[in-house]
Order: sequence, then structure tokens, then C-alpha cells
Amino acid sequence: MSLERMAMSVLQPGFDGTEPPDWLRRALADGLGGVVLFARNLAGHGQAAGLVAAIRGESPGVIVAVDEEGGAVTRLEARTGSSWPGNRALGVADDVGVTTRVARRIGRLLAGAGITLDYAPVADVNANPDNPVIGVRSFGPDPHLAARHTEAWIRGLQGAGVAACAKHFPGHGDTVTDSHLALPTVNVSREVLEERDLPPFRAAIRAGVQAIMCGHLLVPALDEVPATLSRTVLTGLLREELGYRGMVVTDAIEMRAVAAYHEPGEIAVRALLAGADAVCAGVSAPDGSSVYALRDAIVSAVREGRLPEERLAEAAGRVRSLVEWHAGQAPARAAAAADPADDPEDDLGLTAAEAGLRVTIAAGAARPVLVRAPLVVEMSARTSQAVDAVAPPGFAGALAELLPGTRGISVRAGEPLPDLGDHGRPVVVVVQDAARYAWIRDLLDEAVRARPDAVVVEMGLPGPPAGAVYLATHGNSRVSARAAARWLTS
Repeated sequence: MSLERMAMSVLQPGFDGTEPPDWLRRALADGLGGVVLFARNLAGHGQAAGLVAAIRGESPGVIVAVDEEGGAVTRLEARTGSSWPGNRALGVADDVGVTTRVARRIGRLLAGAGITLDYAPVADVNANPDNPVIGVRSFGPDPHLAARHTEAWIRGLQGAGVAACAKHFPGHGDTVTDSHLALPTVNVSREVLEERDLPPFRAAIRAGVQAIMCGHLLVPALDEVPATLSRTVLTGLLREELGYRGMVVTDAIEMRAVAAYHEPGEIAVRALLAGADAVCAGVSAPDGSSVYALRDAIVSAVREGRLPEERLAEAAGRVRSLVEWHAGQAPARAAAAADPADDPEDDLGLTAAEAGLRVTIAAGAARPVLVRAPLVVEMSARTSQAVDAVAPPGFAGALAELLPGTRGISVRAGEPLPDLGDHGRPVVVVVQDAARYAWIRDLLDEAVRARPDAVVVEMGLPGPPAGAVYLATHGNSRVSARAAARWLTS
């Protein structure tokens, strides 16, 4: 293999449009090793399968990756909302059998579209409730719970013949900075990392996870550079201490956590030197020139002696190994698709979401059952960039399916509440991560004072219960909204 093709094989870029652009077809012919899909590329299951088939028509062995976590982070179902609860709801239910089945069903969805690699599950232990980017994407704050569900999720997904990718090593849970915007720092001792953050990754390795994604994190107890660029973290800790032998992929290199410090080509070279095997670049130039610039930077680094050619060859070999693993999983994909015990019509997603609900009813208050169409007031801050910008129907839409005439009003920061004075109409106040946002808490308090009978639904991480009836879904997916709506009407 030429040096240029070897360098191209370790790249996993994104692109714009719902068809492969000309530059992507050319790059695939030149040995591009992977492609990552986002909601901007996908308009439905049939179109997704056609797009992947077109990509594979140019290069049958290319890795096609996607972020399909369930919950709020979905690509194939970004326009409708996910059919599956996210990790936190699964952690609250704490049934590893259900977690395995949910992941297996997600695997069936992805396998049907021809996807090779799912950038999931999130294995981070959400130790800090103020974390702006992990939150309900984590199975929870307990490392042992997170470990057993990480293992179960991987076994379910890979049992359906799709490669899993545990993220974000060595652990993004104890941060207060979104790595899409700046470099987060995890300021804890090595002992805390060992006891709290590493158990889910050890479990992932035990489960045979095919890929691990490193996080753009600064962990001073380990190194003075971000984990993505740290040989101490990726080679010393992950490879040598934890014994991981599979593919390591970076988080998207355009994220400001690393992009603020180095040019893209330099990030790619340093990540490969550290021990990464694949470089994810979610945003590419319209003509693909940025992808070729990454290739050329890697080739130059090898020719200049900065990046040993054997290190690049090792990375390319791990990429090929994942492709070979996926090719060998064809029988597993066929068996999962035909398994009569795993009926896609059994509403597993709704059942799992219902198991993740938790309700607090104040002393003296009665359990509400809505029989009249309510006013639904929804308040949420701007979501993390990990969540695609496509906005699926919210809670009001889910409730309107059961109670036609339901009226939904969204309130943003700086806006007043609507008139809540019609006491003949029930009120449901829906919030997301109210504990993290003062403006949401203030408006929520105002709403509850105006309507003490209001039901409060929290679709993020729950805080202190507000209102007489407080319903926590532990996630903002379509199926979690359906589960809460069913509880309120039955």
C-alpha cells in the first residue's frame, strides 16, 4: 500500500448532502478508510440504506460510522426523535437484559442501513451533575452501574453484527465544559480515575468492544496535553495497562477543545503519534480539500521522520481489522434480523422508557390522570452540539396523540410565561435540566406558584422535585415523551 493510501485509510470524515459528493467518491477511490454520517445526510431509513450502498459501491470495505446512542443523540431518527430511551433511563431501570435488547434492536436498525460502526455507547460516569455535554447520555453516576450497562449495551449491539465504540476515554463525566466549545479539565487524582472513570472502559474491553473513542480532555493526573494527543493516555494507559487491542478513534477534530490549539493536520499527526488509529473529522470542506490536506499532513510527517511509518501502518492495520470483523459478522446480522423472539412490533422502546420513569407526588396530592387536553409549557436551553439541530416533536406532540387539542407553547430564555389563568384547562410544565439553568428554575417556580395543580415533567437530569407532581423521564427522546404522556393519561 502506498504511503498516500495508508494515510487516507485512517481518516473518517463527514460530508454535506444526502448523496456522496464527487470529492467523496474520488477520496474513496484513493483509499479513504471511513465516512461518518450525520442527520444532515439522512432523510429516512430507505434513503440511509441507499446512501450507504452508494458509498460502498465506490469502496466495499469502507467503514461507515454514525452516532446512534438512543435518547437525544440519534442520526437515523433525528427528524422524529429516537424510538429508544437513552442511557440514563436504562441505568435508572437497571435491567441489563433490557439494555442488551435495546442495543440489539439499535444494531438491527443500523445493520439494515449497512452501517459498520456505531459511535456508542457513552461509557462516561456522569460524576458531575453540572456536566453540559454528558448528562443523560451516561448510564449514571455510579461506576459499577455504568460498567455493567456499558458491557450489556456492547454485547447487544455487537450481537447484531454492528461494531460498538465506547466513549469518551478516559472519562468525560466530571467536567463542566463542553469539549465542542473549549478544552475540559478533569482535576482528580489517578486513584479517583481508576476507581470511578475507568471501570466502564474495562468492562467494554471485557465485552470485546471493537472501537474506543478518546475524548478531548485534559487530565493533569495523567499528562499535560489532551488525551487525544497523549501517548501516556492512549498507549500507556489504554494499550499497555488496560490491554486494549482494538481500534482507537478520535472525537471530531474540529471541536474547539483541540482545534483552538493546533491546525487539523497537526492534530491528526499528533493523535496518530499518541496511539490513535482513526481520525474523525465531522466537518469537511465542500470540495473535500480539507480531507486531502489531512492526508498530506500525515504523509509529510512520515517523510520528515516525525511519524514513524510503522505507527501509521499499525493504525491502518487496526482499521482493516475492524472491517474484517464486520465482514465476518454477516451471519450474526442475518440471525438478528430473522430472530422471531425479537419482534420489532413489541414496543420494547416504550416499555424500557416507562421503566426509566420516576414520579414524586407531594404529601396530600393525588395522582393526576389527564382527561382534558392540557396546556403544555416547554422550557429548554440550547442543547449540546452532540445533538443534531433537527428538532423532533416535543412532549406536547406526544400528549396530543392521546389528547387531541393539546396546546404546546415553547418558552426560551428572556421570554415570559404564557397566561396560565384558565383553571379549567390542566397545565403541564416540561423542562430539561432545570437544575442547571437559573432562568428555567425561575420560570418553573413562577409557573408552579400560578398553578399549584400543574404537573412538572423533567426530561433531563432531575433536581429537587418541583410542584405537587414531578415526573422525571431521565431523557429527551420521542419514546420517553410517549412514556410520560401515557403515564399522565392512564
